[in-house]
Amino acid sequence: MSVATGRIRRVDALRGFAVCGIMLVNAWQQRLRLGPTSLDWVMENLFQSRFYPMFAFLFGLSFALFLRSARLRTRRPRVVMLRRLAVLAALGAAHILIDPGEVLLPYALLGVVVLLPASFLPRAAVLLVGCGVLVAAVLDPHPYVLITALFLLGLAAAPEERARGAGRLGGTDGLGSGPFLGVVCGTAALLAAGLTWWWNHAPPGGGIYQAAALCGAMAYATAFLLLARHAAVFEALGRMTLTNYVTGTTVIVVAMPLLEADGTGAAVVVLAVVTVAAQAVFCRWWLARHRYGPLEWVWRTLTWWGTSRGTWWGVAATGQTVIRDPRSAVPDPRRPRPGDQPLDRA
Repeated sequence: MSVATGRIRRVDALRGFAVCGIMLVNAWQQRLRLGPTSLDWVMENLFQSRFYPMFAFLFGLSFALFLRSARLRTRRPRVVMLRRLAVLAALGAAHILIDPGEVLLPYALLGVVVLLPASFLPRAAVLLVGCGVLVAAVLDPHPYVLITALFLLGLAAAPEERARGAGRLGGTDGLGSGPFLGVVCGTAALLAAGLTWWWNHAPPGGGIYQAAALCGAMAYATAFLLLARHAAVFEALGRMTLTNYVTGTTVIVVAMPLLEADGTGAAVVVLAVVTVAAQAVFCRWWLARHRYGPLEWVWRTLTWWGTSRGTWWGVAATGQTVIRDPRSAVPDPRRPRPGDQPLDRA
């Protein structure tokens, strides 16, 4: 399946998996600490800082895929991308009113400052710079250094436009394939376990926790890609990431009194599980009737503003990364439905 003609389902599914973990970690971080609990140990050692690296990597990869898609529809793809990032920044600025620690605005700004200039560079140069920033990120505890590195690595990992890539380590979607994933998963899991044990028993400097978290993220991501053969639930969540992220933080803010009153931490797990389950059901229902999630549609419409029913200078424009894979278990978003009509008007 060509990357240009089939929706990259694993990207959607992995993004959905990352959103689930981020919901759990965000709920835990917002809880008022009344004293250490067993949940705190589990979150610090197994979940915290293990999911946003996946999201950052996929942001860079999706940046490259969207830019390539825009080239087929406009003579100025980076202008469209700049507008896309500006809309994301505006949504992030509004989201700050709900969650002061939100990431949409910083991601948009980093996209302008880092990814747009890097998109002019050869892939090898982007990979080299990304690896250099990654080394610095392990030594620097600030998360946005690591996010910058993963943005660049995701940008470099995006598959070539017409590459089939069956025998390439990165596979057809830049996420790896076959035995390569198994080797990365096993190596990352061993390193994560060893580094986490080291951090717990003799907390050193030098970025041990950052390295443990990064290895843990790699282990989780590759294990998910190896095991999730049928990931329709995660795929639907991943296609509505923006909507799910904003609604998830809103739920956390509303449920804050419950989280603060619970001294065991059980409310964190219950809230995260119930919220993600409700989002999964809603995503499946919504995508069976509409092409895009609610906020995804707003993002797309403002990105391609000035078009006529999804066209830019007369060229068809969907604003999607790629077209849907017919083998996907998620309902076909392109099938004409009465409920789609309002969403198709740009």
